[in-house]
Amino acid sequence: MTIFRPHIALSFPSTVWRLQIDGQTDLLGIELRNEADKQTSFASLNLVTGQMYFTDLTLPERWLTGIEGIYQGIMLLHYYKQETGPEHKAIIAIDTATGAERWSNYSLALDHLAAAGPVVYNTNMLPKKLMLADILTGQTLRPFDAATDKPLENNIRTPAMLTAGELPPGILPDEPYGNMVHYLNHNNYIIVSLHTLKNGALQQHLYIINNNEVIYHDLLNQDIQKLQPEAFVLHKNILVYIKNKAEIKALKL
Repeated sequence: MTIFRPHIALSFPSTVWRLQIDGQTDLLGIELRNEADKQTSFASLNLVTGQMYFTDLTLPERWLTGIEGIYQGIMLLHYYKQETGPEHKAIIAIDTATGAERWSNYSLALDHLAAAGPVVYNTNMLPKKLMLADILTGQTLRPFDAATDKPLENNIRTPAMLTAGELPPGILPDEPYGNMVHYLNHNNYIIVSLHTLKNGALQQHLYIINNNEVIYHDLLNQDIQKLQPEAFVLHKNILVYIKNKAEIKALKL
């Protein structure tokens, strides 16, 4: 029987707020937020080898900043226009291998990542005009063409939310609270996360099941007050999940 063990198990002093994966280079970008100190920081690592490239990267703006995505080894960060709104401004491009700034532009904002590169717009111009930009320099190259500029494939699978009754009978090791399960099937392994109610408190669990037998289990959260969102994603053959809001683990399936 195969017994899985994480090849990545990292703990951070701040809350893991957002993860972004570069499907081309297998790089993971991490946004960390310390609400007590109002400090946002960033980290980067290789999902295949587990090599950490940098941690505790900060910008001059301590709090109103975040991660947009990663493309060809470049991490794209942003600022927020205001603390109470979701609107972004500026693009700061960081080399994920060194943490060095490659370029920045405070007039542009990222709309999305296309296969050909970042699609940006000038936040000072209306109506919004989308342009394709060079990831290495930040220079705008040409107008974005939705017909030819296809979305970037990221090789990431997210679990489906199913009711317990939609799964084969007897496959779940615990009765899920709320009757809902996050479910993914990969390489004949069933990956589920579910909530249980133990002594009046909610817990969140992750299981990997093979031939109706649990071959991996981790307690993700305990003594929580409400149901948590999906706990894991699958990048190619690597399962990535967050534990206790401040730990990242990854397993090769």
